[in-house]
Amino acid sequence: MIMSTLRTLRLAAVLCIALPSSLAAQAEARIRDLTTAEGALPVRLMGYGLVVGLDGTGDRAIGGQTAGQTVQSVVNTLRRFDIEVPPAMLRMRNVAAVLVTAEVSPFLRAGGRFEIQVASMGDARSLRGGVLYMTPLVGDPGGPALATAQGPLLVSEGGSATRYAPTIETSARIPSGGLLEADLPRPTLAASSARLFLREPDLGTATRIVTAINGQLGENVASVEDEGAVRLNLPAGAERPAALAKVLELAVRPDLKPRLVIDGKDGTVVVGGDLTVGPATVSHGGVTLSIGDAPGADEPAPSAGNVRIAIGTPVQKVASALHAVQTPPQEIAAIFAALRDVGAITAELVVR
Repeated sequence: MIMSTLRTLRLAAVLCIALPSSLAAQAEARIRDLTTAEGALPVRLMGYGLVVGLDGTGDRAIGGQTAGQTVQSVVNTLRRFDIEVPPAMLRMRNVAAVLVTAEVSPFLRAGGRFEIQVASMGDARSLRGGVLYMTPLVGDPGGPALATAQGPLLVSEGGSATRYAPTIETSARIPSGGLLEADLPRPTLAASSARLFLREPDLGTATRIVTAINGQLGENVASVEDEGAVRLNLPAGAERPAALAKVLELAVRPDLKPRLVIDGKDGTVVVGGDLTVGPATVSHGGVTLSIGDAPGADEPAPSAGNVRIAIGTPVQKVASALHAVQTPPQEIAAIFAALRDVGAITAELVVR
């Protein structure tokens, strides 16, 4: 019994020692995940296309009276196959006009695939079950086609479809639905001087990156240009790509800023870091959120119109309390925005 207890205590001690080191390791990130190399900005592509195969949920166009662009697009498509159909004879309930967008790495070569986003441009009720007809993608309006996109659409389920949080079905994505048809202009690696741009500018993070690079490759290899850029002095020629790859694989501990991300469609709340709320009272729509002293035992339980919590409550519990009384997603976003405005939350707020 005594030996078993001692083994348990040793195991607990080991876990207590390993836990901080594990958390420290998790806090570190590679430089490639924190920065973007100069000239390596993603290329944005766009196009106009048609989603077909819908179950009566497409653009409500009959004989070209409404959603005329959809009717004309179908007429033009059929004309390419030597099929002439009068626009007045077309009924577009199974077709929807959509805008197609994507971001592609400048290093992707012809034949590479990428994800695309699709969004309705007309009055279609849903894109669920549809298939995107082959759509040319360009970098600039009127420019040459650089890629094509096609394939079955995936519509996000979001949260539970209720009258408070209906599922949005007029936007979708197609994983690997884009196909690059031609090589893109790529940044050169010939110059010895280059810069790394921080995805989230921060002077502390930039300093740590410079310290890590100089400690590994030697003094004066890297320097802080400003809080958003680090300048590199790497060897030119064939050695430069290997040196840059070594730099990007170095791990540093970035300055993590508290961040609160809210999805305005389904009410999802994601909290980065240990974030709590301070005293405040927010009344929005039919909901009043009071953050003050802990509610007494004789006070009424939270209802759809009244939510009261204690000071110092974690943000995630505040979100759970709002969800428990069926607060609409748009009101959840507005409530947290108000808390940020009055200083009850000291974190960056991102509403999507």
